[in-house]
Amino acid sequence: MDKASLIDDDQRRALTETRDRIRDEFLFSRDKRPASTGRGIHHAALICRDVRTTVEWYQHVAGFPVTVLFENRDLAGSTHFFFDVGNGNCLAFFDLPGVDPGPYAEVLGGLHHIAISVSEQHWNEIRARLDERGTDYMVHSEVSIYTRDPDGARIEFIHDPLGEMYGEPTV
Repeated sequence: MDKASLIDDDQRRALTETRDRIRDEFLFSRDKRPASTGRGIHHAALICRDVRTTVEWYQHVAGFPVTVLFENRDLAGSTHFFFDVGNGNCLAFFDLPGVDPGPYAEVLGGLHHIAISVSEQHWNEIRARLDERGTDYMVHSEVSIYTRDPDGARIEFIHDPLGEMYGEPTV
């Protein structure tokens, strides 16, 4: 479905004008942009249904080694675990024993997708492993693979370098 068809032309023009005003107010050229106070994302944490299934998928399909597993401090019996996604960054998960989190849903304030930069060679290897497993995915712009992890979270494997998207700088 063409997302532009969800709104009429007047609504689209109004949204474009709002975006332009926000850009004029907050977006500065690199030489005028203040330095970030952040050092990077320590980890992004998601919820999983099954620790073993999640570890197997991220380690064997995505190629991200699990680095640590320990009991989650917030819930007795819950496992908190991390994957190395490169460049000192981690993707973390925890399960919720005794809690039914329900099906994955994209909700306001929730996760739309996680985009992880990989080399083109690794991108091709991931695509081959998805094919071997019969896992659905979509290729976009010849550099992005969109698929879903075992719990339904949308994951993008992109072979653009960090700090770039489709040839344009993002930082």
